[in-house]
Amino acid sequence: MSEPGTTPGPLAGVRVVELAGIGPGPFAVMMLADMGAEVIRVDRVTGPGADYTPNPVIERGRRSIALDLKAAAGVAVLLDLVETADVLVESYRPGVAERLGIGPDECARRNPRLVYGRLSAWGQDGPWAQVVGHDINYIGLTGALHAIGRAGERPVPPLNLVGDFGGGAASLAFGVVCALWESRTSGQGQVVDANVLESTAGLMGLIHGLRAQGRWSTERGANLLDTGAPFYDVYTCADGRWMAFGAIEERFFRNALVVLGLGDRDDLLGAHKVPEHWPALRAALTTAFASRDRDAWTAAFAGVESCVTPVLDLDEAARHEHAVARRGYAPIPGSDMAQAAPAPRFSRSATPLPAAAPVPGADTASILGELGRDADEVARLAADGVVGLSPA
Repeated sequence: MSEPGTTPGPLAGVRVVELAGIGPGPFAVMMLADMGAEVIRVDRVTGPGADYTPNPVIERGRRSIALDLKAAAGVAVLLDLVETADVLVESYRPGVAERLGIGPDECARRNPRLVYGRLSAWGQDGPWAQVVGHDINYIGLTGALHAIGRAGERPVPPLNLVGDFGGGAASLAFGVVCALWESRTSGQGQVVDANVLESTAGLMGLIHGLRAQGRWSTERGANLLDTGAPFYDVYTCADGRWMAFGAIEERFFRNALVVLGLGDRDDLLGAHKVPEHWPALRAALTTAFASRDRDAWTAAFAGVESCVTPVLDLDEAARHEHAVARRGYAPIPGSDMAQAAPAPRFSRSATPLPAAAPVPGADTASILGELGRDADEVARLAADGVVGLSPA
């Protein structure tokens, strides 16, 4: 895992209240927890729905209190918790928090310095604010999905990395930290309106810029970075596994040709600069890579400046020598699988692996105690179904 620093994490001392959600919301909060923020997740009293399976990675680093936010007494507990917090994060459909009586206005009355982070699909307003969707729908409306895939084939969903996580979650986490910084001088909190649609559009900045320069076509699979160029693509090896070939620059390209046994092909030297020569170059690269297994090519390219590397699966990635040397992965508690360690790292601030994901309601009693509720009141709230206590 990350190297321990000499001081607490950079967000140590920041308390975040998270209204439990799925996908990008928990991932954004994981990012905050990884940086040392204290996170209290508010789960449902009834527990997750039948279609919910706790994620041991993106829900790490929290404590959990189970509240019925449809009950006035549950809302009262939440607002007491808000009073102690620096940040609240919710990823409900627009308007839901307000209907529950826990929207920005209600929370600001209890804590004017609160940063209220909101993550939605399309934003808090606009004609599509209430439209349902998932990552594939959001990125479909930004042009990102259209741009990903090979020529003549359907667009390929890039998991949900581009919209939910690289877009919405990262935007929310960044926005929260920006608002926290601003509050240091203003003394006031504010609402952070992050959404997947606009955040994904922002990720397309490089592509928009290339189009403005006349260097990017809307035709899929015809550009530098979308498999249109044979020197930026994935090639199949003799064992059916793959190598990633990214030799864009002249010297890297020449080095790669030498390793592939193509260094004496005068017709290929400089071919990466001439689109008319790309079909012949692709054919030559395809044939060369198919002649040896992936690991043999990995060994052949080791130490050569060529931008050619193996395509690893998830298990192999955690075992790669560079990941091992930098302690980039750590075990998932209760599993033999790995999870990525917190990133980025800091010269002084520690970023240790956060605690395991909690069972919903695991910390209800202790959190209520911190809010001044005695044991009798905790028992009464539990009996009334306002709070949930996890089994011992």
